[in-house]
Amino acid sequence: MSLFEQYMRFRGYDIPGASKFLGDLSRFTREELDRRQMEAAWAIARFHHASNPLYRSKLKGPLPARWEDLPIMGKTDYQTALGGILTDGMNAGDLYTSSTSGSSGHPFTFAKDKFAHACSWALIRQRFGWHGITLSSRQARFYGIPLDRRQYAAEKLKDRLMNRVRFPVFDLSDEALDRFALKFRRNSFDYIYGYTNSLVIFARYIHQKGIDLKAWCPTLRLCIVTSETCTPEDRAILEQGLGVNVVIEYGASEVAVIAFENLSGELIVSEENLMLEIVDEGGTVLPDGQSGSILITDLHNKALPFIRYRIGDLGTLGPAAAAGSADARKRLRSLEGRVNDTILLPSGKRAAGMTFYYISRRILESSGVLREFVIHQRGIADFEFEVVTDRPLERPDEDLIHGILDRYLEPGLNLRIRRVQSITRPASGKIKHFYSELNT
Repeated sequence: MSLFEQYMRFRGYDIPGASKFLGDLSRFTREELDRRQMEAAWAIARFHHASNPLYRSKLKGPLPARWEDLPIMGKTDYQTALGGILTDGMNAGDLYTSSTSGSSGHPFTFAKDKFAHACSWALIRQRFGWHGITLSSRQARFYGIPLDRRQYAAEKLKDRLMNRVRFPVFDLSDEALDRFALKFRRNSFDYIYGYTNSLVIFARYIHQKGIDLKAWCPTLRLCIVTSETCTPEDRAILEQGLGVNVVIEYGASEVAVIAFENLSGELIVSEENLMLEIVDEGGTVLPDGQSGSILITDLHNKALPFIRYRIGDLGTLGPAAAAGSADARKRLRSLEGRVNDTILLPSGKRAAGMTFYYISRRILESSGVLREFVIHQRGIADFEFEVVTDRPLERPDEDLIHGILDRYLEPGLNLRIRRVQSITRPASGKIKHFYSELNT
């Protein structure tokens, strides 16, 4: 058992026990998987109908006879005080809680009971194991980090427990990238994990500088990308620049890993923990092979009802497996959205578009007024922040936003904050939280 797993068990999260509970679904037929999924889905729906005030208010009556008649949950359903929507008898102090801006720009705070959170980590352990990675493997983590003192300390502790070195993506200037590269000479990393966009920038830099990263770090054997779409072009750049194979993870903080790439290059749906549906604009379930909105049911979380939850992405499901595979789990055959632009700043500094995830999270936790947002970079120093809020922004709110922007990016930026009634969605249905209008 890794140091992290020992720590988690001490905190009440039994990852090995959850691993035994989840088992290995690869040996089941599709019919057996469908039956297990529906039994678990109805069980969690019945539980929340009996015990959760949010779900009772959403249903407005008894459970329907057909699964398709259950209501579709949206991100706005959870945008309220956590204490008012938790399952009866539960309190936040006994749960895993966190906040998410969501890459769609809808921030909210969520909770998971300890068993559900352990199941999420058990699945991560299994999926990483497909590629020879353990929860003790040395990780180079290209990610953000909250700058709030308490949360910063918590993340640094987690880094120590999980044997990972963090490469903050708030600064992707050449100077920062050079420092990043040098760390690979001083550390025996097993794998890289991080945002696609940030890693593509790093891989391009490595290639342009003629650096052989594998020669600098011979132990390096894998790169796992997450949070943003990895196009075939991105994969080619990453594999050329980093010198290792790329594995794609698709997930969301509130439901953890949704799909993970196997050794055959297929995105295997996390059917151990989740049930996925694809629906059209009217909410009608579509057959495999047709593109539509992704709905997710968390089969284990008793703290909050993520049941038929619209995650905000479009995708296509399919059972088709690689030739010779006996694994009947569904594949995510296509995924749209989650592409983030790069922030360019007057000083020459670059930062990942995901930086605004941390900015929005900080604003959410400090003021609680933010419901939805997008940021447009109009010029090298000019940003427009479109926000949907519960009330008009006051001067302290605006000062807070300016201060957080200065802290995460750099001082002296021109920021226009514009309150709007709603955010216009693009044709894909996915709202990115950051749009660059610079010609890069």
